[in-house]
Amino acid sequence: MPPSIFISAGEASGEHYGALVIGALKKQLAASGQSAEFFGMGGERMAAAGLECIVRSEEMAVMGLTEVVRHLPRIWRELRKLKKSICARRPSAAILIDFPEIHFRLAKELHSLGVPVLYFVSPQLWAWKKHRIKLVRKYISRMLVIFPFEEPFYREQGVHAEFVGHPLAELPQPAVSRAQFAAENGLDPAKTWIGLLPGSRPREIRDLLPAILRAARGLAGNYEFIIPLAPTLNASQRDDVRQLAKLYGGGLTLRLIDDLGAEGADGPTAGGARASLLHARASIVASGTATVEAALAGNPFVVVYRVSAMTYAIAKRVVTVPHVAMVNLIAGKRVVPELIQSECTPEYILREIEPLLPDGPPRQSMMEELAQLRGLLTRGLLSTGPADGAGETSGAGKTGGAIARVAAVALELLKIKSY
Repeated sequence: MPPSIFISAGEASGEHYGALVIGALKKQLAASGQSAEFFGMGGERMAAAGLECIVRSEEMAVMGLTEVVRHLPRIWRELRKLKKSICARRPSAAILIDFPEIHFRLAKELHSLGVPVLYFVSPQLWAWKKHRIKLVRKYISRMLVIFPFEEPFYREQGVHAEFVGHPLAELPQPAVSRAQFAAENGLDPAKTWIGLLPGSRPREIRDLLPAILRAARGLAGNYEFIIPLAPTLNASQRDDVRQLAKLYGGGLTLRLIDDLGAEGADGPTAGGARASLLHARASIVASGTATVEAALAGNPFVVVYRVSAMTYAIAKRVVTVPHVAMVNLIAGKRVVPELIQSECTPEYILREIEPLLPDGPPRQSMMEELAQLRGLLTRGLLSTGPADGAGETSGAGKTGGAIARVAAVALELLKIKSY
């Protein structure tokens, strides 16, 4: 009987990685004539890769203290479904991707059943909630991290952690040409494009998009603005984005594009968000994974973020890091502007984005800093092949990328030799 693997991701970026991990595991298992069953939480991409979705990730992707409280009945209902499936099926191993509020609860359940747990993409415990380290030590078998400063942090806390590199840093840039991208998305290739990325969750889009669009309206020039729609947004939520665009984007040439063509389990294609960032002149980006995508594309950008007043008040008391944007944390300095909470206004956004559009020192300096960042995210890994498990994948300094390493560690937990 093939082993069963519980795999869970709750947001767009984690769901993307989950699909890649499933694909890599299938290939590594197939190389030895084996297979596995996958079940847990995911979205369209993980389902397409072979996941039996007990819970849909879009049902759980909420942010901020106040929104979580408002949706608690639904969240607890879906969490109970996941726990029930774990108890009934007793998986051979589990892979949890980011999303700590749910995943620490699942890790406790899995640990009680003797299921080894691999955690991929660390929760930001180094920024706040350091007391949760004890949960990692108790319930997590292996912690695989994607930022270089995370490995020493965890190891100093007695956690078996390993820096595997960032999956996005290993992907080739989208192959789609500017002309092809324009034709597919109704864009004018003669105009200058600016990317607007207000996040992947409905609440953050509602909080950020109005200010972003008002700032865009203040730009003087012949611009087209691209808003990629995250694959975890359902039809109703996509309609909400369109309504916000109409309400606050008057006078702008806006193009809302689907980000459904992102890298799947069978390899990279031209994802909407990544292609937008590659071809845009500059971007306004919500704090999160998209900032790393923008940095890797070499696209100058401004980081914006806003949460509820209560969430911000709590975070301000406990967050101990000097920067909010992951790009700045990795670099150890302010590489890109951060406009957080009260500074997330149309006026401040406009002030920061305008110098990045013409050729000149501000734009050139940021592009040079972003080019150095890519090396930091791949250092110690030689990605000599696709993330499909081919070659030796036994950690930093050996061949194989982040996704291949995750698959290899999962097979170690299953006591199956990887190929």
